[in-house]
This record gives sequence, structure tokens and C-alpha cells, in this order.
Amino acid sequence: MISSAPPITPTSRCSRPAHHRRAIISVTDRQAAARDRLAALRLQLAWGADEALAEAPQDRLRAPIPSATPLPTPLGATLPPDGPAVAGQPLAPPQAFRRGGGEAAARAWELAARAASREELRAALAAFDGCALAATATNLVFSDGNPDAGLVLIGEAPGAEEDRTGLPFVGAAGQLLDAMLASIGLDRGKVLILNVLPWRPPGNRTPSDEEITICLPFLLRHLVLVRPLRLVLLGALSTRALTGRSEGIRRLRGRWTEVSVPGLEKPVPALPTYHPAYLLRTQAAKREAWADLLALRRALDADIEKSQTLTKL
Repeated sequence: MISSAPPITPTSRCSRPAHHRRAIISVTDRQAAARDRLAALRLQLAWGADEALAEAPQDRLRAPIPSATPLPTPLGATLPPDGPAVAGQPLAPPQAFRRGGGEAAARAWELAARAASREELRAALAAFDGCALAATATNLVFSDGNPDAGLVLIGEAPGAEEDRTGLPFVGAAGQLLDAMLASIGLDRGKVLILNVLPWRPPGNRTPSDEEITICLPFLLRHLVLVRPLRLVLLGALSTRALTGRSEGIRRLRGRWTEVSVPGLEKPVPALPTYHPAYLLRTQAAKREAWADLLALRRALDADIEKSQTLTKL
């Protein structure tokens, strides 16, 4: 007669020694970490990365990179050593846009200037009726991320998903933006994300110059309140609105320039690059976008190094 095996009980399943269970968990953790690294490599290959640019590998997953923090001496006029400026003199976009907008733009400048905090600025935007986009939008899209991060990303205008949730970059373009940030050791907790326009244009149409002119005072006031160390301008519209330049984004991307913001003592270094939505449509541009991300990472690392040096003095 063949005897049946005794049933496996919960007790017998957990009868392995504790050190054995810890070893299994450790192996599982290492496998998960390896999968994360492979995912990061696949993303970089998608960007078009085909060579290593550092002498030694950097494990950004194991040791998070600190975000840029306010320095004892602001870096408003300091450019990274490997990023030439587009223009020799700081640009003043408000002068280019004050010519339009009429009474609505004048009221926008007045209301924005009164805001002494981000909360007051949001309330002023919510009550502002000088832009017709507010009447057709579902939600005001104010910001997302960390206002104390020192790095501000500026997009163009909300899309359908952003309008529905009231947060910037939450659709497909937002998912790509999150992946882009993660590829250089950043996330939404280490940046602040804004848009030039806080309301969605109907049908995702291109905003008019008048709408940009009316909304720009609130964006500039937001920058004054958070006092960023660096800006990333996502797309042609935000680049033109903040720099006043009319050249295409393909000519301006990847080169640091300076943006003068009324109310800030010094110009802010700004890096124009492609909008994530454009990258979703144009796979070939991802190689250039990856180069821009590397330039941003180098600049942030230089800021951190300088901050640490100043702290030791």
C-alpha cells in the first residue's frame, strides 16, 4: 500500500529558518532592482543614447540625487560651463507682451502683483474673468510638484486630461515627462511644474498671442514667489513666451539662455527643449531630448557642488 503524503500546512510552509527567508527576500529585491535598471537602459536606448558619457557608471536608483536647493548666493546669472547662452544679454519678455491684451492684460498685471503668496495667486487666477479660456475650461490648472525645489518646468497649456484633473502633465505626455525626469534622477517631488496658460484652449488649439499676454503676468508672478534657480522651457510656445524669441524650438533647444523676470534681482538660466507631446509624435527627436536632459543634469550637479563649496567657506 502506498501511503499518501502528509498535507502541507501553513506551519510547514513557513518552517524554513529565518535567515533562509531573509536570503530569499534579498534575492527578490536584487531581481527587482535589476529589472528597474534594465527598464532605465531601455528608456535611454529609446532616447537614442548609444555611448557612455561618464568614466564610471552612476547608480541613480540606489542613491537618489539631491535636488537643487537654494544657495547662499543665487545663481540667477550663472550659466553652466558647457552650456553657451543663446543671447549675450538677458531677455525681458514682458516688454514684448505688454503691447497687447488691452484692459484685461493690465488688470492681470495688477492682480498678479498684489499676490504675496502662491495661495493668493491661485485665488486671484480663480477669480480672474479677463481671459475667455476660463469660461470654457473645466478646471484651473495651477501647478504640481515642489515649489521649493529650485527647478521649474514650464509647459504650454493644459490638455483634456489636465483640464479634467486640474493638474499639469497627467496624460500621455505627462507619463513621458515623468520617465524623462526619472532617467536623470528626478521626479515631481524635486521640480515644480507650471504652464504658460492655466486654462485649456478649446479643442487643444494653439493659444493666441492675446491669451498668452493676458496669462503671462500670473506666470511671471509665480516665478517671483518661488524664486527658481533654473527653468526648463517645454516646447516652442513656452520658449517664445518667456524669452521673446521667434526662432523655432529646433534652433533654440539644448542651449542655455537667461530669462529676466520682473521682481527677481537676476536673470534665471533657462533651457529650452522639446515638449513631451512632440516627442510622442516625433520619435527621431528623442535623441536630442536626451542630450538636453544630460545638459540639465550636469547643470544641476554643478549647482549642488557649488552650494556645498559655499557652505564650507
